[in-house]
Amino acid sequence: MTLKLRFPLRFKILIAQLLLVSVTLSLITFTMARLFHNDKTAYIHDLTSTVVLHTAEEANALLGDYKERLRIFARLMSAAPASGNSGALEAMFEEFGDFVMVTWDGAGRHEIVFDEEGLGQIGITKDALVAYRAQHPLPNLKPGELYLENAAVAPNRPTLAVTLAEKDGAATAFVGMDQIQRLARRSRVFETFLLDSAGRYVAHSDRRRIGAKADASWWERVRGVAVLGSTIEYQVQGKGMVGGFAKVPVGGLVAGVQLPKSAAYLTSRELLSDLLLVSVYLLGGGTILSLFWSRRLTRPIEELSRATRMVGQGQFEIQVQAGTADEIGDLGTSFNRMAGELKNREAALKELYEQLVQSEKMAAFGALGAGIAHEVKNPLAGILGLAQLSQRAVEKGTQLEKNLLTIEKETKRCRTIIENLLRFARQEKVEFAELEIGQVVEDALAIVDHQLGINGIRVEKELDRELPPLKGNANQLQQVLMNLMINAQQAMEGSSGTVRLSAKKLEGAVEVRVCDNGPGIDEAVQSRIFEPFFTTKPAGKGTGLGLSVTYGIVKDHGGEIRLESRKGEGATFIITLPVAGETTIAAG
Repeated sequence: MTLKLRFPLRFKILIAQLLLVSVTLSLITFTMARLFHNDKTAYIHDLTSTVVLHTAEEANALLGDYKERLRIFARLMSAAPASGNSGALEAMFEEFGDFVMVTWDGAGRHEIVFDEEGLGQIGITKDALVAYRAQHPLPNLKPGELYLENAAVAPNRPTLAVTLAEKDGAATAFVGMDQIQRLARRSRVFETFLLDSAGRYVAHSDRRRIGAKADASWWERVRGVAVLGSTIEYQVQGKGMVGGFAKVPVGGLVAGVQLPKSAAYLTSRELLSDLLLVSVYLLGGGTILSLFWSRRLTRPIEELSRATRMVGQGQFEIQVQAGTADEIGDLGTSFNRMAGELKNREAALKELYEQLVQSEKMAAFGALGAGIAHEVKNPLAGILGLAQLSQRAVEKGTQLEKNLLTIEKETKRCRTIIENLLRFARQEKVEFAELEIGQVVEDALAIVDHQLGINGIRVEKELDRELPPLKGNANQLQQVLMNLMINAQQAMEGSSGTVRLSAKKLEGAVEVRVCDNGPGIDEAVQSRIFEPFFTTKPAGKGTGLGLSVTYGIVKDHGGEIRLESRKGEGATFIITLPVAGETTIAAG
């Protein structure tokens, strides 16, 4: 006999995934190495261009903000002398913390406002700035034009002079360098700077170079740089550089970044080393993920195998988790559906068996009804005949005549009830006619009111006005209501209580409720109360036919009857009957 080696599916999946990951990582690493080797220059140029464009956008936004702030100063100072707007100007210095002094020249006036605290923080005096402005007259500017220059008034104290030309003069703001220097120091890889139109550094990541001239060997090449930016390679003191340049629309500045070529190649080598390290990590992670994934993939199959064995043993309640959205998940869903259908078929077979038993009960019930008709109808006929003969011998209008008439009426009703019981057992149809449900309720109450009263049961009645007519048999519906009221009285077992009858109009139907505040009906038996011969009363005190007959009568009238009850909270029987001309009410 050959021994077959068992190799689990999850290990096959694991090996296949590891091979796939290894081959993929090898191809990716080899391809990326070639790409870094062949395209490192293009990569650095693109990165440089991106950084310089971002720097130019931020510088443009900052200078645009300075321009708008300076325009507000210019409007206030041109409208009236500075002394007239001192409060507003002081508040603006507090809001625009970068401005330390603002001058206005125009319309024959020269105004100066300054922030003494701000000047002290940057270590420059007002007189030094005034002297600088006197020594460096402004060029001819067009209205709306912004002019920027590096106002170096003291060693290691760079200040930016921002001038805005208006129609009637020009305003100059002296600005601290903290904000604009933050732009220049933002990148830790690139050397970042801003140049004015004369090629002087307005801002630089190396603060010592602010105010110095740019190297003429490359400045002439970048003076006409496009707005979108460009990159060039050049030499600075014998060192190869990659630089990116972009215009700043506000102020006519040029933003620049540069990086030594040696550092750029070093970065590429570091990236390649990082890629190899990441590949190793990915291989390790792929191994762990493969173990987890293979286990996750094969576990539903193992559960399905176990579940099929349990179904084979008749345990149809078993359900498998179909959590994955794939073929295995579909298989699990199909298995659960199959198990559910098998369980439903087993339940259907049990129900069919119960229906067969019920049919036998109904057959016995029919035979019992025939016996009742034979044994009871004949005595009732004698009672009816004697009552009618006795009426001839009594005087009209006496109490005895009234009693005999009541005996005649109730005897006829008993005969009708027995005949209806026989029709129900034989599934015969009685004659229906239009009737008023309110009158049926009144007649039923008239018969049982005395019996309920002597047992301490109070009856309440609430009927809507103008209830629509129904089509049915008044005697049968009266019997239904009497059965429910007497059952309520018997359930209270001699205790006082309340039975409440109500009727209201629904859309196309009438709803009749019989409520009591008795002990209620246990939920465990509520599903069986309408079965023939089922009763919760002690032996000898009930046949179990009352509610079964009631159920049959309501169904014959095309209606529905249901029970709402909780233990200790009374019971409510709700009867819904279609109005005359409507179709049978569908089961809810």
